[in-house]
Amino acid sequence: MTVSEWPKQAVSWFDERLPVFTFMQHELNEYPTPRNLSYWWNFGSLAGIVLVVMIATGIVLAMHYTPHVDMAYDSIEQRIMRDVNYGWLMRYVHLNGASMFFLLVYIHLFRGLYYGSYKAPREVLWWLGIILLLLMMMTAFMGYVLPWGQMSFWAATVITNLFSAIPLIGDQIVTWLWGGFAVGNPTLNRFYSLHYLMPFVIVGVVMLHLVALHMHGSNNPLGIDRKEERDSIPFHPYYTIKDALGLGVFFIVFAVFVFFAPNFLGEAENYVRANPFQTPAEIVPDWYFLPYYAILRSITFDIWFIPAKLIGVTAMFGSLMLLFALPWLDTSKVRSARFRPIYKQVYWVFVVDCLVLGWVGANRPEGHILIIGQVATAYYFLHFLVLMPLIGWFEKPRPLPDSISKAVLERPAPPAEAGTGGAE
Repeated sequence: MTVSEWPKQAVSWFDERLPVFTFMQHELNEYPTPRNLSYWWNFGSLAGIVLVVMIATGIVLAMHYTPHVDMAYDSIEQRIMRDVNYGWLMRYVHLNGASMFFLLVYIHLFRGLYYGSYKAPREVLWWLGIILLLLMMMTAFMGYVLPWGQMSFWAATVITNLFSAIPLIGDQIVTWLWGGFAVGNPTLNRFYSLHYLMPFVIVGVVMLHLVALHMHGSNNPLGIDRKEERDSIPFHPYYTIKDALGLGVFFIVFAVFVFFAPNFLGEAENYVRANPFQTPAEIVPDWYFLPYYAILRSITFDIWFIPAKLIGVTAMFGSLMLLFALPWLDTSKVRSARFRPIYKQVYWVFVVDCLVLGWVGANRPEGHILIIGQVATAYYFLHFLVLMPLIGWFEKPRPLPDSISKAVLERPAPPAEAGTGGAE
């Protein structure tokens, strides 16, 4: 055996005992993928890469952070930002990475809504995606508390107090979250421990998400199943190159925020040390929580014996739980909105509605803003509970293509030129 054959023999020896390379060859190289995936399918892999970046920077930051109410603020603003080599870079990458992570996942989710990626046989895949979103929200909220600035402290106070609306056990839940009778050092320690742990739980759910994805393969813009061998192409090199291009563009945008506008997506109030005796003029969460915050604050009225606070909390959490039932709420047998003329229009109204909810959440709930928030909240639930079932029953979809390959490869012939094509 020559020296040049040693690496090949070593790989074969190891793969016989633990088939890692065979697995990678099958799942990352030979994995059959629909040949018509667009760049909208890049955002899932981009989110996975950002997750790795968040874990790596988080581990570095955790080495220098002090989870104590008297030292947490200084450990970030003094120690990490000024004394640790490139600590400022780790902090800004982690800070803006959270926003980028949510942005990518939201685009990924709305793409799934448009192309019907939640429909059979991908219901469990969809559920795992919603679970990932919930875990991300929990992790982001606990991380938001760690700087122990004014917004961190009061956001923790307000959000944890929401659980007190739960009848009978609400106060006990709040006391357990706080580790006492007010937000303090036990609260910070609990949130720090969980914020460090949760990303690894997210990684585990991501693995399950990928297993579920590879069971039935990716959906595609046409929303039809692969029927012929030429409907598919290997994942590598076609989509690895496509993902690499998307990754390059994304990191340019990411770098602009990190190096030129690192605090653009943050809250200035959080650069003030936490003061339990001074409430900020307005308590506003990060932008990715604003639509849910708007739903919460839009409920200002009691219904019979049910208080407004409980209704608001139920509506806020219900807006997320509703997504689990989406595969059955959408009664249409056609996946892609490309072939659903009515649903396509309603989908874009829903996108605008979500943006309006985000705008409402960033403003005080008073006057016309409160009314807009209540209308937008009502439409959010109307979209899922009324419009989607009704549209599925009464809409007449356009004809679906026979196969992916025919739709991609067989283009209609150009019209005949003037003066030709007559009877001969």
